[in-house]
Amino acid sequence: MDIESNTFWEMVDKLIETSTIELDRPQGTAHPRFPDKIYPLDYGYLKGVSSSDGDDLDIWVGTLPQKQIMGVLACVDLFKRDMELKLLYACSEGEMQRIHDFASQGSQRCILIKRS
Repeated sequence: MDIESNTFWEMVDKLIETSTIELDRPQGTAHPRFPDKIYPLDYGYLKGVSSSDGDDLDIWVGTLPQKQIMGVLACVDLFKRDMELKLLYACSEGEMQRIHDFASQGSQRCILIKRS
């Protein structure tokens, strides 16, 4: 890993430390527009941190005791015609894969960028 990527993750950590996580879609609940899509983990946003879609920055919250960003999803949605990042916080390898699979459906595809 190079110094730029180390600095990137340190800055993401600082963003988390200075933000509030709001969970508005708990694990096991249905997507508001697609009731057959059930959230595999808690999903929400960082309050007051803007994303490329103009809304607050999305975040998935896993079950690891290590409370830090473990990766990001870079997603493209042809239906919404947008691209955005989603943070993966305290997520295990298995949880990150479940989130990736959940988010890569329909008109949306994502790539997983893991923190090393």
